[in-house]
Amino acid sequence: MRNETPQRSAVAEKTVRRRVPKWAMQSGKASTDGQYYLRTIGRALEVLNCFDGQIPLSLKDISARVKLPESSLFRVLLTLEKHKYLHQHHDGTYQLAPKLIFGWLVQAADRVRAIARPEIERLARTFDETVSASYLFDDRIHVLDCVETFHEIRMTNKIGRVLPPHCSAMGKVITAFQDRHQADRILEVYGLAPRTEHTIVDRHKLFTEFEETRRTGISVDREESIRGGICFGAALRTKTKPVVAAISISTPAIRMSAQLEKQIKAALLESASSIGSLLDQA
Repeated sequence: MRNETPQRSAVAEKTVRRRVPKWAMQSGKASTDGQYYLRTIGRALEVLNCFDGQIPLSLKDISARVKLPESSLFRVLLTLEKHKYLHQHHDGTYQLAPKLIFGWLVQAADRVRAIARPEIERLARTFDETVSASYLFDDRIHVLDCVETFHEIRMTNKIGRVLPPHCSAMGKVITAFQDRHQADRILEVYGLAPRTEHTIVDRHKLFTEFEETRRTGISVDREESIRGGICFGAALRTKTKPVVAAISISTPAIRMSAQLEKQIKAALLESASSIGSLLDQA
């Protein structure tokens, strides 16, 4: 008898039926008729959804997007700021707080990767060389996507790898399009350590090259990050948003020629422009 009691107890625990509240059973209907919808929380979430993690917004900008009077919106913004979901700059604009911004950046990066993927594949087929995409996460530039060639001798890349902003093509082109404060921060975080004898470690010389990169939209790594490797990078520019992404074509120096370099640069700029237009529409 002593052995049966625990078994019965265990069976009883398994067969206990828990009462489900009627409101929980009607969750689908509630979402339609608004019976249980909290408009205050809904407004706060609508405000947060206005931000893309890149461009700060003013009270007027947000009011136009969520269709709320500025007086009511101000209370929502003040509450979100108090709970550290938003940060207000000195000029009065708002931006996502650090605890939210990384999630928004990941979402934005995923969108860039999805839009850029067809062009990356097309470039890889056209030149039979390694084609990559990268994205700026706060102050570090990471490889976002990559399609490698099947050549036995080839340049490789790894998704997630942090790119040097001073000696990789995509690192340089993204850094070149940042304002001076952000560019200095990116360089300071990574450092200006030499990777090869060709690496630019002089800050003045580097920023002079950045000026040329902004003019052309293209940057070049000529054996600066790895001996025997050449890489061309193009910024993904849009009409309204800052540059945070780039694409590149990498090839061993032994396969490079003046004619091929010209073709790669032209193709990269064309693909970057196509991706930028799609990002504007997204």
